[in-house]
Amino acid sequence: MASLGGEIDSVPVTGTPLRDWSLLGGAVMASAGAIWAASGQPLLAAGFIGGVGVLGAGLRLMLPRSADRSGEDFATPDWSVTNAAIERTDIGIAITDRAGRLVCANRLMSQWFGVNAAPPRLPLERESTDLLEGATRAAWRDGSATAEALASSQGTWRATIARAGRGEDYLVWQFMPVVTQDLVADMAGHIGGKLGRALAREGVQAVVVTPEGLIRAANPAFSQRATGSAASDLFGADFVSFLASDDAERIFYTREGGKGTPVRLVHLPIADPDGVANIDPARTASLFLLIDQQSSVSDIRAGLPQIEALLARLPLGLAMTDRDGKFLFANAAFLRAAGHDDTIPPPYPSDLVIKEDKGALVDAVRRYAQGQATAGDVAVRLRASPEEPVSLSLAGVRGLGEGAVLLSLKDSSEETRLKREIAQATKMQAVGQLAGGVAHDFNNVLTAIIGYCDLMLMRHTPGDSDYDDIQQIKANSNRAASLTRQLLAFSRQQTLRPQVLQLPDVVAEVSALLKRLIGEKITLEVTHDRELGFVRADPTQLEQVLLNLAVNARDAINDKLAASGGKGAAGVVKLMTRRVTAADVRAMRSEILPIGDYTALMVEDNGHGIKPNQIGKIFEPFFTTKEKGKGTGLGLSTVYGIVKQSGGFIFAESEVGKFTRFSIYLPVHHPDAAEMAQVARPASAEPKRQWSGGGKILLVEDEDTVRAVAERALVRQGYEVTTAADGEEGLEALTRGSFDLVVSDVVMPTMDGPAMAREIRALKPQMPFLFMSGYAEEQLRREIDIPNMHFLAKPFSVQQICEAVEKVLQAR
Repeated sequence: MASLGGEIDSVPVTGTPLRDWSLLGGAVMASAGAIWAASGQPLLAAGFIGGVGVLGAGLRLMLPRSADRSGEDFATPDWSVTNAAIERTDIGIAITDRAGRLVCANRLMSQWFGVNAAPPRLPLERESTDLLEGATRAAWRDGSATAEALASSQGTWRATIARAGRGEDYLVWQFMPVVTQDLVADMAGHIGGKLGRALAREGVQAVVVTPEGLIRAANPAFSQRATGSAASDLFGADFVSFLASDDAERIFYTREGGKGTPVRLVHLPIADPDGVANIDPARTASLFLLIDQQSSVSDIRAGLPQIEALLARLPLGLAMTDRDGKFLFANAAFLRAAGHDDTIPPPYPSDLVIKEDKGALVDAVRRYAQGQATAGDVAVRLRASPEEPVSLSLAGVRGLGEGAVLLSLKDSSEETRLKREIAQATKMQAVGQLAGGVAHDFNNVLTAIIGYCDLMLMRHTPGDSDYDDIQQIKANSNRAASLTRQLLAFSRQQTLRPQVLQLPDVVAEVSALLKRLIGEKITLEVTHDRELGFVRADPTQLEQVLLNLAVNARDAINDKLAASGGKGAAGVVKLMTRRVTAADVRAMRSEILPIGDYTALMVEDNGHGIKPNQIGKIFEPFFTTKEKGKGTGLGLSTVYGIVKQSGGFIFAESEVGKFTRFSIYLPVHHPDAAEMAQVARPASAEPKRQWSGGGKILLVEDEDTVRAVAERALVRQGYEVTTAADGEEGLEALTRGSFDLVVSDVVMPTMDGPAMAREIRALKPQMPFLFMSGYAEEQLRREIDIPNMHFLAKPFSVQQICEAVEKVLQAR
């Protein structure tokens, strides 16, 4: 590219040789002689010589000054020389002046950005142009600057800028292209090239396989064993089709069958360890090394240098030891995973682990070095991070010269975390089953207490001496019934009445109650997204969820304000509904939340927060962070049970001293036409039926007190009641008489309620059943699956059982 500056040629005159002076003197004397001869006047010739001498003296006086100027350091720049100096084949270089004008640039700058483009005004993306302009200002201010990831349609560059010149009035720009390395292509090139042939010479078959299971490259040894020809082109072939296994799980080549030599597969994912936190085998290409299990070390020349050259380039942490357990080599990824700062591994693998694990690791290495070619894992704790164990994989190998054991080190912190979560989920399930069983048995006791209280209150009027005492007994029984409902909610055995609804409607119904509940000093903020999807849930239970979360938020805010003496920020509770699409869930990368569309309900407060060591326990029953006597520990466990029973998911986030957020994700429900009509129809549109009263009822209940209460309640209502203590007695009673309704418990000795119902239906197909149970109605319907079946949850009052019987008989 032509320079934009001018050129000034300068000739040095620092001295004249003696020969030149002699020639000059001779010429002057010859000229004087000619003048004398032509004019015949010697004075004229002498005057000529004198004039030449004066002129020469004047020139001589001027010579030192010219020489001094020629020796100055600062000369007019020759930009053609600068152009030649900055011409590079790998870096684009340009020089601009303070006015931003392009002074000169090399050929690469013209190819990348055009001949008229002067930095920072280059054809880049908008964000990159802004970044480059900011770096320009920094360079004028600080003397130098850099700009990373400058992108355009032509590629990506990294720029360095520096001030230069006598007055630092110029900027020198250097643009270096950013090249993304294709690890899979590089590895395929190596396996299909010299490295692959070197491995084949040592008897190692190598193949690069895509995540789809197709061969990308294979060395001659693999092609020979797989097809019979080392020159076969296997690109795009199915890798698994060339291999087979027997009953002993030994692997053979399909072409050779069971008579061939079994091989050992070493699987190495090809992925950049600095680019991904966890390697996903389903999305990552792989390098497979196949090694004959029956090869003898003495039959094969040592191929360790080639293997080391291959494994050193892989991102997976790999190392190899000899038969004595000493390190032969370890790649950088292995040393980095082991927390070893030096590039040279220690003498033995046991030097990397803590003292307590040295013996186990030494034994494992010795066992795999001297035994058959097998593989396994051993958990060790590294000296660099002794708190968390890691999994060290060992594989005994043969046919690699001195190499005897291949070690692979991976970070097992994620696996440890998943194990903790599974253990926590298992514990929660066991506690839920226990809670459900306790609640079911306790409900029978409460049913009897509440029923007898109702019967006693029928004989007493307000003002009687016993009336208030009976009311207190009933009130405490109802409180105990509420606790059992919370236990059933946690164990997901609560009776739900799901409906198709919109979450904003539920929030609107309970907002007024929430404002009174949290108090005037705390602000309630409610926001909703647009186009929320329908959900299918029990609105009453969702209101209970909101109430429990609001109470916890109120207590957290009040505790924070009390601790700060009322000087903290104002308390705020936020209720938010959000539309969450499948794309949003995919971007969250959650291992718990399945991909799909959700409607989210979030409750957030700015209270004191939850400590990190407690947030994993908050959904357990009877776990509470409140003072003794201020909480039952069942509030959040109830929330958890209702959400899970509704098919949703709940997550808790918190930062101590700042906030706590509960996020509930309910799957979007797509209602059919009948469900939409049910949503649109008001409750007043339901048809009303009239009941004339009376009827014969068969009551089957194994708990004597519950059976007695139910019998007395129904007899007082005018029904003719026949009782039975179990299913067999009930079936026998039905054969002796006719009944309008069977009221039965579910769990009974000898013959339970569902078994009795099936026997009765075989005799009388139209007989209706009303089951009494402490378990969830939905669960019972799935297990029993009997048509014309009705349900009454325990504990119940006298009025509730009478109303339930009347409703069933009305429907009949």
